[in-house]
Amino acid sequence: MNKQIELEGVHYMRDAKGALVPVSLIRPADLLEDETVRKVMGYAKELSARIARFNSHTLADLSAFDGLLAQEYGVERRGKKGNCTYTSFDGLQRIKVQVQESFDFGPQLQIAKSLLDECLNEWSADARPEIRAIITRAFNTDKEGKVNRGEIFMLLRLDIDDPRWNEAMRAIREAIRVTTSKEYVRFYERDSLESPWRAVTLDLAKT
Repeated sequence: MNKQIELEGVHYMRDAKGALVPVSLIRPADLLEDETVRKVMGYAKELSARIARFNSHTLADLSAFDGLLAQEYGVERRGKKGNCTYTSFDGLQRIKVQVQESFDFGPQLQIAKSLLDECLNEWSADARPEIRAIITRAFNTDKEGKVNRGEIFMLLRLDIDDPRWNEAMRAIREAIRVTTSKEYVRFYERDSLESPWRAVTLDLAKT
C-alpha cells in the first residue's frame, strides 16, 4: 500500500500531484486500486530480477562452454562472442545468442559526401542515374537529422572505378562507430525432428 504519512494523528497519502490527501477522504475504490497495483508491481519487480539473474547465468554458462570448446581446439578466445546457436543432442531444444549492435556515423561521413558531390559534378547529367538517386537518398536526413543508413551501406556495395569514389567509401567505413552492443538469448523447442520450432517465451506480452 502507498506509504502513509501521519501528521498530528491524521493519516495522509501523497497523490499524483504530490499533495497530501487524508486517507479518510480517498475513495475506497482508489485505495483498493493503489493496493492492487503495488501488490502486482511487487511480483513484477521480483520476477524481473529473477529473469535478469537467469539471463546472466545463461550467458555465463554458454561462455564457459565456449571456453571449454576453444580450449579443446587450442584456440585463444578474444572479445565477445558473436551470433551462435546451441542445440541439444537430440535436436529438439535450441538456444540462440544474437548480438545486436547500434551504431552512428562520425565526421568522416561529411568528407565522404563532399567527395561524392565532386564525382557527381564531373559525371555527365545522364551518366549513372541510379547511383545519383542512391547518393541523394543516402544523405537525405530524416526529422531527427539522421541519414539513410540502408542507402549508405548500399553505396559501399557498389564497384565504381574512381579514386575519389574509393576515398569516399573509405571515409564512410571509417565513419561507422559502434555505440552499443547487446546480446539477446532466445530459446526454442520442438516435439520431433519434423516439427517446427516454437519459441519458449519469456515476454509477458507474447504469452
